[in-house]
Amino acid sequence: MPSMSEIIAEHTPLSDGDHQWLKLVVSEWQLLADLSFSDLVLWVADVDENVFWAAAQIRPTTGPTALVDDVVGDLIAYSPEHLVSEAFLSGQLTRTSEAKLQAGIPVDVHAVPVRRDGRIIAVVEQHTSQLGVRAPSSLEQAYLATAAELADMLSSQKFPIPGESLDRALAPRVGDGFIRLDDAGMVEYASPNALSAYRRLGLIGDLIDENLAALTVDLLPPPDGPVDDSLESVLSGRTARVAEVVAGDAHLLIRVLPLTRERERLGAIVLCRDVTDLRSRERELVTKDATIREIHHRVKNNLQTVAALLRMQARRISSPEAKIALNDAMSRVASIAIVHETLSQAFDEEVEFDRVADGLLRMVGDVAAAAGSVATQRVGSFGVVSAGLATNLSMVVTELCQNAVEHGLADTSGEVRVVPTRYDGRLMVEIVDNGRGLPEEFDWRKSGSLGLSIVSTLVAELKGSVDLGPNPAGAGTRAVIDIPLAAPV
Repeated sequence: MPSMSEIIAEHTPLSDGDHQWLKLVVSEWQLLADLSFSDLVLWVADVDENVFWAAAQIRPTTGPTALVDDVVGDLIAYSPEHLVSEAFLSGQLTRTSEAKLQAGIPVDVHAVPVRRDGRIIAVVEQHTSQLGVRAPSSLEQAYLATAAELADMLSSQKFPIPGESLDRALAPRVGDGFIRLDDAGMVEYASPNALSAYRRLGLIGDLIDENLAALTVDLLPPPDGPVDDSLESVLSGRTARVAEVVAGDAHLLIRVLPLTRERERLGAIVLCRDVTDLRSRERELVTKDATIREIHHRVKNNLQTVAALLRMQARRISSPEAKIALNDAMSRVASIAIVHETLSQAFDEEVEFDRVADGLLRMVGDVAAAAGSVATQRVGSFGVVSAGLATNLSMVVTELCQNAVEHGLADTSGEVRVVPTRYDGRLMVEIVDNGRGLPEEFDWRKSGSLGLSIVSTLVAELKGSVDLGPNPAGAGTRAVIDIPLAAPV
């Protein structure tokens, strides 16, 4: 199915400004669909204005669908009897009440011209199922009356309202709670869900014939500081606004949309959604996240303490072999501490590994400083990796870098480069030095080195591979690890 943007670009002469306006219409038209209990189809004229293309479609959440099949990408040719053609040419709302059959369903059809800068740029066609029609309830009457006014605003470029700050994923919908205000801000109608939401705030009586702004302010606890009259301004219905009302543990998200006809204020609609449970879950997640980060922070502190104790112990030992072993253990513990330090500052269980790698290289450089001048650098980016992968990867990089410094460069000066590369869901890391290289006939797989044994074991756990050999670009040694970025099963 083609997208609206593809249809407009391929078939219409509409400008970028027209396209952006239609995108705004489509982002907001669920409100019109729900209030009118109608399926909506957006028709745009071809370069040949005798042809119209269906560019977008939506179904109501408040009633049955009248269009069983998707029509996006379909076209219709000009017909004097066709409502789309009539609305586009006349610039007037058109309708038929003949209850014509669509897939065996009697349907009432309206066509609403979409105007921008005095031009008709599209037509929104409403299809309302008339199956099982009965006398409408007070809720349906309020919905339909508001839908007619909203359609008129759409036709006169008063709806949608540009610049309205709105999180559409969280924004209240018609079914969450609907309140109709008159031009004085008095409640003309409130749906049962809206009344229930206000009961959660502490309302005892009814909403009908109440001034919504004054009533809402009265339900809130007395402010500790200066009185903020912004809520009364929001609920007056004069401008499109979104606000959150909090009373005790209750949280109510409110969206206000003014209704107008030409220069006349008709009132406003207020959509309200009880987000108490959502805010409670958000607080729980924030608390859980803070707890996890605090645990990482404490683990990091404990590991740094262990590394410091190992360093102190190494300084008190005269045996060179024991000193080297303790220093190696200190580096391994410190490398894991760097991962936990990064996780303690993050908001999820993923790690920007460049920060970890840079910390590891500084640590390796500090250890090598006593033996000679060793420059360490990272060339390229590791990107984001999971916390589980980061721990093993940090130890592997540490071991290979330390091997390059201790054995490749020994007591001479030189350079160690870490070159990460991502490809096809995998990560390849090269650790290259320009030292004296490997001894002849050296087989690292048969080596008794604890560091290389650790590298081999950890890379195998990650379902990856490791190779160690001469540097193909010149003097020195190159180690290459290749691991999948996805967590091993």
